[in-house]
Amino acid sequence: MTSTIWTSTTALATLAQVAAGVRKAADAMEQTYSAIAQHDPAIGAFSCLAEARLAIDGATHAVGPLAGLPVAVKDIFDTRDLPTAYGSPLYAGLAPPRSDAAIVGVIRSAGGVVVGKTTTTEFAYLEPTATRNPNAPGRTPGGSSAGSAAAVAAGLVPWAIGTQTGGSTIRPASYCGIVGFKPSFGLLPTAGLKCFSWSLDTVGLFARDMGDVAWLAQALSGRPLALAALPAPRRWTVGVPAAYPWGDVSPSAAAAMAQGIEAWRRAGATIRTVELPPMAEALFSAHAAVQGWEAWRSLASDLDMASSHLQGMSLQLRSYLNEARQVDDSTYAAAQATAHLARARFADWLAPCDLLLTPSAPDEAPVGFANTGPSTYNRAWTLLGSPCVSVPGAVGVNGHPMGLQLIGAPGEDGPLLRAAAALQQALAMAATGTPDHSPTTT
Repeated sequence: MTSTIWTSTTALATLAQVAAGVRKAADAMEQTYSAIAQHDPAIGAFSCLAEARLAIDGATHAVGPLAGLPVAVKDIFDTRDLPTAYGSPLYAGLAPPRSDAAIVGVIRSAGGVVVGKTTTTEFAYLEPTATRNPNAPGRTPGGSSAGSAAAVAAGLVPWAIGTQTGGSTIRPASYCGIVGFKPSFGLLPTAGLKCFSWSLDTVGLFARDMGDVAWLAQALSGRPLALAALPAPRRWTVGVPAAYPWGDVSPSAAAAMAQGIEAWRRAGATIRTVELPPMAEALFSAHAAVQGWEAWRSLASDLDMASSHLQGMSLQLRSYLNEARQVDDSTYAAAQATAHLARARFADWLAPCDLLLTPSAPDEAPVGFANTGPSTYNRAWTLLGSPCVSVPGAVGVNGHPMGLQLIGAPGEDGPLLRAAAALQQALAMAATGTPDHSPTTT
């Protein structure tokens, strides 16, 4: 991609300049709109934009930790000043909602300026968007947060908001070669999000740099998550599963894992091979049951609306919802029981490691735009409510981005972000040949 303001600097560096009085947030906003006008026609990351004059004025008068910098928001969240269509023809052309989603209100309160809505797959399911991948031409940017990931990957904005119900933050971050952070369930509010599955829907964050995403997480959660607010880096013990019950590792995933393990070793981490418990396989089907039972109830009225509009809902989503309605109450209750039991035992899964390392996605972004790729390596952790980060810096066998997923225990978002920052730095050092620490392995 051609260099833009947000490919040549970080949000944190810009915030420091604004605080020092050597740069104005309004100037950064003008450059943001210029970059969007120049590059987004080829990418299609945005479904609509706020009026530039209002955004620049908002940046001038913003107060808070985000200090007037731009934030893009996935068009699955309600916004009182911008159209909200949820990626669906059923809602296209309607007036904006009367209120903001909670996370949008938090962004504004923290001094962020919502510059526009990014594309989403239909109701955040699987029907692909028209968005293109800036860092893997001819390949999908993933879903359902395609627009948010692509906008950040192209350097159009420093931050973007997405969601994850299966793998919709981690997977597009992997495909586009950026940071994707799915926090612990409940860390960020989901009110005003078009619900797909209330037990699984999670707000996700995108940035190019781990420091930027940690700062945004702190600003939006009120928790001490910025890297400067976290304890000093330590020697991490990283668990690497010996095998996965959800399928074999592809050559690209294996190559990315080898790069990540070597980078961790160079940074002084201890690498332990771990066995995922037998229950891990059951989590995949449990996720499917929970999502299906809740999705049918969340979108039944939309399916009814679509019954009189042949183009109102994709055949893919219609078919899914009609299958999902067959999930009975007892199956749903059993799946929820499995999830609760697994959450209670997850700390035992991790011991004696600090975190787990897996591929963020099964492979590089699939060629073409017919599908958004599978969420194989994400669903179990979404069901558990665990914090996950897709760390960029590795590549697959074809040279396209492959993210590395770090997984922590629920509630341990701060340590996970610190570890992810260490891995991103180690991968960058490995790419440039910079010496690091000696390996520690077991």
